[in-house]
Amino acid sequence: MLDQREIRDLVESHGSAVKEGRAIAQLIADGEIPRLSGCQVLTGKVSDSVFGESLVARDGKPIRLMFRNSRISTHDVNRGAIPFKDQVLAVNHDHMLSLVKEVLGTSQFEVRGLAASSTVIPAENLTLVMLENVLRSYMAESSTSTSLYQHWLTAREAGDEVMAYAGHELEVGKLVANGRLPYLMDTPSTKDLVDQTVDADYLVNAGVCTAMQYARIRNASLMAFGMVSHYLSQRGMVLVDTKTEHGINSAGEIVAADELYTMDSSRFWRLDESGDLLRRDGKPVSFSKEFARGMVTDQKAQQFSEEQASEIAVRYIEGLQHITGEAFQPDLRARDQRIVESVNLILDELL
Repeated sequence: MLDQREIRDLVESHGSAVKEGRAIAQLIADGEIPRLSGCQVLTGKVSDSVFGESLVARDGKPIRLMFRNSRISTHDVNRGAIPFKDQVLAVNHDHMLSLVKEVLGTSQFEVRGLAASSTVIPAENLTLVMLENVLRSYMAESSTSTSLYQHWLTAREAGDEVMAYAGHELEVGKLVANGRLPYLMDTPSTKDLVDQTVDADYLVNAGVCTAMQYARIRNASLMAFGMVSHYLSQRGMVLVDTKTEHGINSAGEIVAADELYTMDSSRFWRLDESGDLLRRDGKPVSFSKEFARGMVTDQKAQQFSEEQASEIAVRYIEGLQHITGEAFQPDLRARDQRIVESVNLILDELL
């Protein structure tokens, strides 16, 4: 395991180099990956996707290549790049996927020789179910507008005794900031320009999914949440909440469509030796993007400084090691080289 000094030395020595490189659209335009010429490129907040008529696997399944980057987004604003974040989350996702893929399914193809730290993910191009599936076991303090915590603050200030949230009725006076909820709650949200927390009836009435599809997503996700929670309890951690996305594959099955149980999509809190929440300055010790959100003082325009980006990188690497129980093994090749070689390995295997 890397200790904190070794992690800081790694970030200081190699952090700038590993996050520098061309976007996938530019690599294609520059002729670095000829087999992707003419494909469509979609740019997202923290990952880009490439797909097209030429990207079809030997078994006839359409391929989508997803490219993780080091960008970090909070409050729907890109705050800059974090060293090693792309590799950390790739390993984080790969580790968790191995735990829950039999329950949630997966769109990913297995490619021989592709490292867990690869920031290029080969997957079947799914028909997405346009919702974010959010499960919560604690009411974590959060600055995001869709959070249960923010809705609770509003209800408390209004003097309400009962609040409704995503189809659940909760007694306001029995909720505590960072406290355990009375039960594991499903609180889906829409995938609109501005996300909106809704209930299952809204999703069905709006045509986002059928009642049967939502039941499949909800039930499988609840089981997976329990499996991950059990695993983390052995690592001295608790799963606070998580967000998953889902899609329909060519066989008509609903499977996980994006990253699973990563520090960007979930909150993990540390436990002390007695099994209670470990706290620092009265707050749970957390490994999640919430650490970065706490650095934001200007929600509309702030970009993280180099010092802030390094601190966030250290926290991500520490968190990964706690989750996996293994030392982080960075890939120090130039980013462009890593991407081109991974894509070629994938295409050689699948096409």
